[in-house]
Amino acid sequence: MTLEQPRVAMLSVHTSPLDQPGAGDAGGMNVYVAELSRALALRGARVEIFTRATSSALPETVVLDGTAADGSPLTGEAAREVLLAAAVPPGVVPPVLVHHVPAGPFEGLDKNDLPGQLCAMAAGVLRSEAARRPGWYDVVHSHYWLSGQVGWLAADRWEIPLVHTMHTMAKVKNASLAPGDSPEPLGRIIGEEQVVAAADALVASTAQEADELVQLYNADPARVHVVAPGVDLELFTPGPGRQAERAALGLPVDRDIVLFAGRVQPLKGPDVLVRAVAEIAAAGRPVPLLVVLGGPSGRPTAVRELQALAASSGVEADVLFRPPVPREELARWYRAADLVAMPSRSESFGLVAVEAQACGTPVLASAVGGLRSVVVEGVSGRLVPSHDPRAWADAMSAALASPELRSAWPQGARRVAERYGWDATAAQMLKAYAMAADHRRR
Repeated sequence: MTLEQPRVAMLSVHTSPLDQPGAGDAGGMNVYVAELSRALALRGARVEIFTRATSSALPETVVLDGTAADGSPLTGEAAREVLLAAAVPPGVVPPVLVHHVPAGPFEGLDKNDLPGQLCAMAAGVLRSEAARRPGWYDVVHSHYWLSGQVGWLAADRWEIPLVHTMHTMAKVKNASLAPGDSPEPLGRIIGEEQVVAAADALVASTAQEADELVQLYNADPARVHVVAPGVDLELFTPGPGRQAERAALGLPVDRDIVLFAGRVQPLKGPDVLVRAVAEIAAAGRPVPLLVVLGGPSGRPTAVRELQALAASSGVEADVLFRPPVPREELARWYRAADLVAMPSRSESFGLVAVEAQACGTPVLASAVGGLRSVVVEGVSGRLVPSHDPRAWADAMSAALASPELRSAWPQGARRVAERYGWDATAAQMLKAYAMAADHRRR
């Protein structure tokens, strides 16, 4: 069975693709949902994203992209006409809609409080089809287990396939917790197991994630499909030169710079980098400038705690903190750095690594999860087999002193990144949708 120009109900309950990645609950998944939806639209799919409203000021619906046959943006009534048409007119790129669904208080709800609002969220999603006509959607694609719970109900009610992408898994995270970090609760584990059992197709970003679904969650291997995420190879690209980017960003032009880009939380390991910089300083080796580009996640004091660690370790002047930035500016930060560091304790894929490599910047990453697939040892960077700050200090110093960092690795990084493109991701995802439809039919 094939799905031509499918109508997709894309669910991202706990975080909106419109949010700025790099703080709170916004990260790689936000980019994934938005970019996948755009790539599907370019292939004729009509995608509607449902996310929980977090402010009364948010419009009920936001139109993303979409172009008419003459290349003009699709807005208002023109976007609605394309959405409701029996088929997408030739030359038209359908709009992607983002619906903000009221479900609980707008503010003050932690992600761990959201299970109590899933009924309200499901009711809002179900009303969307009631406002159209029965049989409106062809597939539900849910992201993260909270969305999977809502998608399970919607797919069952609409009698259409449920496709689910985990993004992170509680059992994997609990097996690699940072010191002092809290384990994921039993309720999440049970919820994930239910979604895995209910889904007609499960999408994994890497072969390792597919194996974890089968081994840890007893997923049916026939329903697990490996679809690698993509990267915007036009936005994230080598630029005019590192010195020019540094001058524009106000960074020193005569010092090695290591960049951490992401949420400041134990799972991502920025504390390992701060301690590693202190180890380098204590050993009397050249100390790079560590740039932490991100906001707090999990605890509102996370950034202040990391600043305090830098001060108590004697490297306060060697660690620069900056808030998360829009993706266009993020590309400039990647290009300004000598090295991007990802000491994560768990990563299902590692989108930051692909983006950095697309900009020609080598990556130093933990040898965990998807990072082992995304970073090619000795070609686009190095993999560090532990989270010990001394090991990271040694790896960082060795990488920065390596001639390959300046010569071969930038070209290798770009070649590795070019394996990933959102159009290829969308093409594979459409195949997964069709296989899910076959499973549902059987």
